[in-house]
Amino acid sequence: MRRFAIVLLASTAFLPQVAFAATADDVAEADAPDAAEEAGEIVVFGQGETRQVQQVGARDIAALLPGTSPIRAIEKLPSVNVQSADAFGNYEWSTRVTIRSFSQNQLGFNFDGIPLGDMSYGNHNGLHISRVVSPENIGSVRVTQGSGSLGTQSTNNLGGTVESFSMDPLDRTGGQFNATYGSHSTMRGFVRLNAGTANGARAFVSYGYASTEKYKGTGTQDQHMVNAKAVVPLGEARVEAWLSYSDRREQDYQDMSLSMLNLLGYDWDNTFPDYASAILYADIGNNRGETGAPVSNAGAGTVYPGNVATVDDAYFDASGLRKDLVAAIGIVSPLGNGFDISVRGYYHKNSGMGLWATPYVPSPTGVPISIRTTEYDIGRAGLFGKLTWKSDGNTLTVGGWYEANSFNQARRFYAFASRLAPGRSFRDYPVNPFFTQWEFNFDTQTLQYFVEDRLDFGSLKVNFGWKGFRVTNEATAVVAASFPQGKIDATDWFQPHVGVNFTVTDNAEVFAGFTQSTRSFASATTTGPFSTNQTGFNAIVGTLKPETSDTYELGARYNSPMFNGVVGVYLVNFNNRLLSAASGPSILGSPSVLQNVGSVRSVGFEAVGDLKLGRGFGLFASYSYTDATYRNDVLNLSGVLLAAIKGKTVIDTPRHMLRGELTYDRGSVFGRIGVNYMAKRFFTYTNDQSVPGRTIIDASIGYRLTDNIEVQLNATNLLDTRYIGTINSGGTGNSGDRQTLLVGAPQQFFLTLKVGF
Repeated sequence: MRRFAIVLLASTAFLPQVAFAATADDVAEADAPDAAEEAGEIVVFGQGETRQVQQVGARDIAALLPGTSPIRAIEKLPSVNVQSADAFGNYEWSTRVTIRSFSQNQLGFNFDGIPLGDMSYGNHNGLHISRVVSPENIGSVRVTQGSGSLGTQSTNNLGGTVESFSMDPLDRTGGQFNATYGSHSTMRGFVRLNAGTANGARAFVSYGYASTEKYKGTGTQDQHMVNAKAVVPLGEARVEAWLSYSDRREQDYQDMSLSMLNLLGYDWDNTFPDYASAILYADIGNNRGETGAPVSNAGAGTVYPGNVATVDDAYFDASGLRKDLVAAIGIVSPLGNGFDISVRGYYHKNSGMGLWATPYVPSPTGVPISIRTTEYDIGRAGLFGKLTWKSDGNTLTVGGWYEANSFNQARRFYAFASRLAPGRSFRDYPVNPFFTQWEFNFDTQTLQYFVEDRLDFGSLKVNFGWKGFRVTNEATAVVAASFPQGKIDATDWFQPHVGVNFTVTDNAEVFAGFTQSTRSFASATTTGPFSTNQTGFNAIVGTLKPETSDTYELGARYNSPMFNGVVGVYLVNFNNRLLSAASGPSILGSPSVLQNVGSVRSVGFEAVGDLKLGRGFGLFASYSYTDATYRNDVLNLSGVLLAAIKGKTVIDTPRHMLRGELTYDRGSVFGRIGVNYMAKRFFTYTNDQSVPGRTIIDASIGYRLTDNIEVQLNATNLLDTRYIGTINSGGTGNSGDRQTLLVGAPQQFFLTLKVGF
């Protein structure tokens, strides 16, 4: 395969410079979201904006491996760090996004304005983008490296904001069919049917199915996805509706530590389907006293086979199961006299589980392991909208957002059938638990508003405004446990934003901005203020402060037919950082509570450019430098030092990131080769443990047989580099090695046929 990789690499880098009759636009089904993208830009650089913002479009996403999450499309942008253990970026347990040192739960994510929460694995107020829209139905993805626009429906966005937008239905009858086959029995099919007229209603419906075997160990990750969108003109108004359904089931990879990688290797994984080994490891762990469970088979001894060192080195299996229904309807309409209004309502229903074969709780059937679940059910509905008034050189907008969210979270245990056969599949939702450890209902009410004024003085543009919100979280026990009940809220009615943009020449502009943002608390037993006991919760409910950030930006843009680019610098002061820490001496039974533990300062430099080389060739490159450090040591509520981290680098924040792409698209032949470099990352707060930097190369090449038929070959991790992808999958420690790393996907190849009509 390495020889084939070299051939693909060479053929992509030296594509023939021959003109053909067909163009990329002849094949693309999606409407271009921006005129700049229609002109061939790889990235739209936010000309006229007062902050750092870039946008990638449908054509750029289509050049990636089909089925790839749109999150993967933005990882080439400056200061954006995307990690995943799979090639597609859809494996939720592993997928992480950080921007300018802010972690994923401090970022905002939207789809067509619908809030997605923080897109985390155990999301309490949203869902991952890969479960709401197929990549083929994406029109554009916009990244704001700062805290985002005032009108963003998010109370997480201390740092950047990622907004995805669906493509519009075509104004004609047509369709698209894609079929992909590749490494590790990957199969993916996608079909979209479109109907519409130029001046009338338009709609499409699509179905996508994807399945791939794990590249190490045994297991399957697959998904069924249905999307539908309709656009109906009503005079000068426009009504838009969206409906999606997703059923995703993914068997997990084993979380690793540096020690495990050294002893067991990069190919080590869960034992599935080897049930006997899982039983043996659990028996040995019981005999050694590692699990706290009673000895179930003394004959198993106390010595693990091979290089296995602990009972946690190999579980039987684990998985994530998610079903989601999302529906939305909205209207955009002029009101006359310069006024426009837009309103959209949405509903989201989620049912999900995270399953783990735990050796720490035996089954009542005599099996030394059981299935532990964390179960999630979300039912939320919301409404957002804005009223805009335009006059000469002035655009004034006021808007708001309200959401009511009912979230149920439970911890249950399910029995295996016997020591000889599991009797259960980790790809199915289990029934009949033998024990419910806890169950809680969380009610979250979100109310947000914003005011923004944009003034245009010709060469000088100024925008200023503010937003505010109140988010109330209330927990009620269904099956009581040590976790607390009660109510807490985060309120900040004034979060200002101001920015300026000055046009220097027809091609050049400078911009500067300041944004203040506040993050609300989370509603879950596994994170946030409810991840303690009643005593701990009562101690913080009146004193805990929400996290805040102040972002200062300064930059310059240059736009011409040949070159488009941006350079910028920023300073971010992140205050009231929250961390769960012991409230006092452990010998006294002091609970761990969420505490404000200090601040973080981030300074950085960003540069990104897109150069058209002629004859169909293009060159894209981005670089970012980030210096993010903790400004305080961590103390408990009694003032006792818990972690000396002042001056240490923020976890998962590479100091240098460099990305480059060479593209070719001229007629029938198209291709791309991309290089992604990232410096080392620390995965402990004290910086005593890190994973090394790595360079990953991806490539693609394709041929258009006709205007509507093309073949595309994609290679991911072309040189088969072994590296650590995700860090801190299982949490972050102050120091020491930890089982919280996930291996990056190896070299893989995929062939796709695309047919449009």
